[in-house]
Parts: sequence; C-alpha cells; structure tokens
Amino acid sequence: MIVYEQTSTLAQLEEILSLQQLNLPNKLSMEEKEQEGFLTVEHSLDVLKEMHAKCPHIIAVDEGNVVGYALCMHPQFAHSIEVLKPMFHEIDKMVQNNQNHMVMGQICVAKEYRGQGIFRGLYKTMKENLPEGFDGIITEVDAKNQRSLNAHKAVGFTELKKYSSEGKDWHLILLT
Repeated sequence: MIVYEQTSTLAQLEEILSLQQLNLPNKLSMEEKEQEGFLTVEHSLDVLKEMHAKCPHIIAVDEGNVVGYALCMHPQFAHSIEVLKPMFHEIDKMVQNNQNHMVMGQICVAKEYRGQGIFRGLYKTMKENLPEGFDGIITEVDAKNQRSLNAHKAVGFTELKKYSSEGKDWHLILLT
C-alpha cells in the first residue's frame, strides 16, 4: 500500500537521489524520454537537505521504499540551482508577491509505479502540507516533456506562461 508523507530521514533523501539518477536524460533512450518523460535537474544531497529543512519534500512510500517524490522548493532557493534561476525570474514577473506560492522543484514516480495515481497523490499531499500562508504550487515543464505536461494538466495545473531560456522552451504552470 502506498503511503504519502513528508521526508523525515537522510535515507529518504538518498532514495530520492537514487530514483532521480534513473530518470535523468543521459540515462534514458530517446524513446523512453518521449514515452515516460524525463527529469531536468540533478540535485546534490546538500541542496536537498537545505530544501528539506525549510519545507520537507513529499514522498510516496511502498514497503519502506521511496517510489515517488515531489520536491518542495521554497522561494528562498531561487538562486540555488542555476538552471532554475530563469523560472524564478519569470515567476517574479508573473505573480505578485510570489512568496505565496511554493515551487515544486521536481516530481518523479518510479517506472514500475506509474499509472497508479501516485503523481496525483503526491500533489494532493503537497497541497495539504503547504506551509501556512502559501496558497498554490508553481512549477515549470520542459515543452518537450509531453507526458509531464499532460499529467500536470490532468491534476489541475493551468498555464501561466510559455517562455524560452537557454535554448529550451518551458511552460510555467500553477496549481491553486
């Protein structure tokens, strides 16, 4: 049975990184990227720990193992990950007082657990555990990642803006 919770141990953060490694573009074939989606950012354990200290991440656990995650990225981390700086710049332009929106820094479900509602469960749990004063979740999706765009739309995300940065097209999206 899948249980949704916030991260609470170093081992869980390490499991997130292990799952992340399996879904980075350089580990996937072109066909896998098109059919299954892919991740854009590779996080370090130190950054994950800092993010967790401000707002614990959301995980899906099955029999003690992390099988999915949604990273909570408080706006104070706007300058911590180079590839995400343009997203925070766009958020600042689009949303008044972006401090009211948590950024979902990355979401991933283990391949063998996809299609079982875990993606939806992660976002539901994230919304339920937003820090006081936060009323929505913002993220961006690479325009080439059709699977992820469709999944986000299915759980209720709406598009704020399309923009380009460093040769990639992005969809900036919001869930309230």
